Amino acid sequence: MRRFFRNLLLLILVLLVAAGAYVYFDRESATLNAEEGYGPNPKLPDPNPTFIPTVNIAEASSWPKGETPTAALGMKVNAFAEGLDHPRWLHVLPNGDVLVAETNKPAMEETELSVKGWIMGLVMGRAGANATSANRIVLLRDADKDGVAETKEVFLEGLYSPFGMTLSSGILYVANTDAIMAFPYKDGDTKITATGEKIVDLPGGPINHHWTKDVITSADGKKLYATVGSNSNVGENGMQNETDRAAVLEIDLATKKTRLFASGLRNPNGLSWNPQSGALWVAVNERDEIGSDLVPDYMTSVKDGGFYGWPYSYYGQHVDSRVSPPRPDLVEKALVPDYALGPHTASLGLTFNTGTLFGANYANGAFVGQHGSWNRIPRSGYKVIFVPFADGKPSGAPHDILTGFVRDDKALGRPVGVAIDKQGALLVADDVGNVIWRVTPKAPAS
Repeated sequence: MRRFFRNLLLLILVLLVAAGAYVYFDRESATLNAEEGYGPNPKLPDPNPTFIPTVNIAEASSWPKGETPTAALGMKVNAFAEGLDHPRWLHVLPNGDVLVAETNKPAMEETELSVKGWIMGLVMGRAGANATSANRIVLLRDADKDGVAETKEVFLEGLYSPFGMTLSSGILYVANTDAIMAFPYKDGDTKITATGEKIVDLPGGPINHHWTKDVITSADGKKLYATVGSNSNVGENGMQNETDRAAVLEIDLATKKTRLFASGLRNPNGLSWNPQSGALWVAVNERDEIGSDLVPDYMTSVKDGGFYGWPYSYYGQHVDSRVSPPRPDLVEKALVPDYALGPHTASLGLTFNTGTLFGANYANGAFVGQHGSWNRIPRSGYKVIFVPFADGKPSGAPHDILTGFVRDDKALGRPVGVAIDKQGALLVADDVGNVIWRVTPKAPAS
C-alpha cells in the first residue's frame, strides 16, 4: 500500500512538472556547493532520502540559429556539424574523419508495467532524452581543415541503439545495446555495407535500465573492454537482473570469451586510456534518491578485479542502507574512486588530451562531458570541464571549458561525448542541440 501511494504521488508530481509547475512536495535541496563534490576527497554529507525523490528538470530545446555555448577565456567554439539526429558519441578515425553515433535508448523492453519507468519517461522527455533512435553512425569529414565538416554521410545503419566505437587492425567495433559487432574498414571509407559479425552478446533486455555500452580496444589489439550499466538505481529490480552489469567487461578476441574485469560501477561510460600511466579510465554515474548532495559522479582508473561499491556502498565504504540484504564482505573491499565529478552531473564523456593544440597546461589532462542533472536542487553539470593530470593522476581542480547550456532556467542542448580531433581540437556531441561543437584556442598556445 505504501508503494501504491508513493507511485501515485510521484505521478502527480511529474504531471505538475510536465505542465510547467515548479512544485516540491518535500523541499530537499543541496547543502553544499556542487564544487565541494569534486576532487579526490569530495565532501559527503549524511544521506537525505525523501518520500518523494527530488525532480528538478531543465526543459531542453535546441539552440536558436547562430547561437553557441560559451567557451572558456582564451578559447572559441564553433559548430563543426549541425542538423544531426540525437548525436551521442564520437570516434575520430586515423585519417581525421569523425564518426558520430546517432542513437538513443531502445524501445521499452520491460516485461510488465512499471509506474516508475513510465514516470521517468515523462521526466526524460522534458529533458530532451526521448528521441527515437536513428540506430546509425554518420561520418563527418573536414577535408579543407577549416573546422567545419563539409561532408556528412550515413556511414553505417541498421544498428541497435549503438554507442561506443573503436577501430583496430582494419576492424571497426561497434557496441550496440545488446552486442558488440565488428565491421571491416579501410582508410578513407565513407560507407560500410557489410552485414557485420557479432563478437559477443552484452547484457540487454528485458529491463536494460542503463542502455549505453561503450567499447575500447587494448593497445595490442587482442582484447576489447566494454561498459555495461546497472539494471536499476540500487538493485531494486533484484540482483539476479544485475549479472555482468555495473561493470567493465573484458573480451578476448581470439576466443570470444568474456570475463568480469571490474565491478560495482553503477553506470560506466567514457572508456579512455591514460596516455602517461597506460591505465584504463572510465567515467561513472552514481546513484540517486538520497539527496541533492549525494552521490558524486566520478572518474577513476579501473583495476583488474576491482570492486567499486555499487549497490552496497558508495565512494568506498559508505554503506547504502537501502540495499537488502547487505554485503559487508563486499563493502570491506570497495575501492575509493580517483576523482569525484560532482553530484548528479551525469558525467558521461571522458577523453584524455593527447594533442598539443591547447598547450602544455592541457597536456595529458581529461576533458569530461557533463550531460546535466535532473534530480538536484540547484542543478549541476550541463557543461564540459577539464581536469589537469600529472604523472598519470589528477593534479588539480577542474575548470570549465564549455558552459551556457542553461539559460533562463531552461537547457539549450546537452553535452555528452567528447573527443580530440586529428588537429588537436576538442569535439563535443550535443544530443539535444543536434550539433557537434568544436573548441580551439583563440590564438596558438605558447
